[in-house]
Amino acid sequence: MRVHLQMLGCRLNEAELQGWAREFATVGHEMVSRAADADLVVLNTCAVTAEAARKSRQQIRRARRQNPEARLVVTGCYSTLEQERAGAEPGVEQVIDNRDKARLVQLVDPVGTGATRSVEVAGPRLRRGRDRAFVKIQDGCRYSCAYCIVTVARGEEVSRPATQIVEEVAALHAAGVNEVVLSGVHVGGYGDELGESLAGLVGRLLAETGIPRLRLASVEPWAVDGALLDCFADRRLMPHLHLPLQSGADPVLRRMARRCRRDDFLRLVERVRTAVPGINLTTDVIAGFPGESEADWAQTVSLVEAMEFGDLHVFPFSPRAGTRAARLPDPVPESTRHARARELLELGARLRRRHLEAQVGRVSEVLIEGDGQVAANTGYTPDFLRVVLEGSLDAMQRGSVVPVRLLEIDPRGAALRGAVCA
Repeated sequence: MRVHLQMLGCRLNEAELQGWAREFATVGHEMVSRAADADLVVLNTCAVTAEAARKSRQQIRRARRQNPEARLVVTGCYSTLEQERAGAEPGVEQVIDNRDKARLVQLVDPVGTGATRSVEVAGPRLRRGRDRAFVKIQDGCRYSCAYCIVTVARGEEVSRPATQIVEEVAALHAAGVNEVVLSGVHVGGYGDELGESLAGLVGRLLAETGIPRLRLASVEPWAVDGALLDCFADRRLMPHLHLPLQSGADPVLRRMARRCRRDDFLRLVERVRTAVPGINLTTDVIAGFPGESEADWAQTVSLVEAMEFGDLHVFPFSPRAGTRAARLPDPVPESTRHARARELLELGARLRRRHLEAQVGRVSEVLIEGDGQVAANTGYTPDFLRVVLEGSLDAMQRGSVVPVRLLEIDPRGAALRGAVCA
């Protein structure tokens, strides 16, 4: 059977796709890069915002148009929260709840091909155009931020055993992978129910594998402790942290049920930058949360500017049925929400450009991603700056880490242009 996988949303969804690709290939199926060529299409959907849910529906319909004859299976947060609606989409054969994702391959194909085979562990990942491997370390979240529908969709926290993760990362490195991204819903909460910790896992991965580059997905501010910061002393742990701020005003943070206040965040950033000089910090911000006043918004803007983040993810507040935030009084008008988001996006673009300008002229180690063609070669520096590489490259360089001179800011302002050092 020819299988095509698609996803929308977070790095955790990407990690799940990479795992399913290996499983399907192991039991004898062929992975294909286009839905039009597939016998089976699996979609991993998202519902973090109303817009993401809308895009998930579009993704289902597009897959149906691309290949009306293929079996169509949907899973992920959107299809878990709205199972009946997802299942009623034309062509959808099966809806798989998030709680059953670990058994997805078996549920889709309980019989299998009858023949298992050894699979080069990096193969499915490379066919998806990635040269970083996303490894799922946990699922679910113990906290209930007022706006978060993902907690509802993903359920309780469940961490994978550290030994299992170490074995997976070692196998990926042996197969030629040079960077692994640790992914989950609440990455910072890894191992709590197992008596373990994220710092302990990172320490084991650095000590027990030879992976050259290890990266963390988003980590909640309250989960960053001294033990985790100590791990950055090993240069293989990439100097980038995505710390969700969500708001810079304490009244809003209280209504959001966040565990971090404005001054807490300021102190944390100071500690992080002292412990890891040159680290790139990025963040998430929600614009127009219910009850957010002009003064609250001004505090958020001032804090973002003071923090000099390398990049921002900005979301106008999206009320999601099933969350406390959807029932809160004093909603901010939609036009105001979007105006505030635009204001912060413009600030984010200025901060990003300022950060990129400071890198021009230096040499950085870049993990090359692409297919060897002039227009397709990009990569990331250790501090997670995207680099567009000039000129064609030897196909053997893909997936490798090479020194690159950073020449200028790309015209679109979201990346750097660079040339591989001779």
